[in-house]
Amino acid sequence: MRNRLLRSVLGAAFSALVALGVLSGVSGGKGDVRAVTEWPSVAAHTDATAAGAGS
Repeated sequence: MRNRLLRSVLGAAFSALVALGVLSGVSGGKGDVRAVTEWPSVAAHTDATAAGAGS
């Protein structure tokens, strides 16, 4: 009987923690900065020494 009660209490506590984590993740998701998905437009170096080749 004691093990059953302990298991129930631990299950309820775990469920509460999961629910709080999900709710905090949902509420905090609106203010997050979105990732930049575009490639940077950087000109490629044509000089071999500027690219680090040779030595």
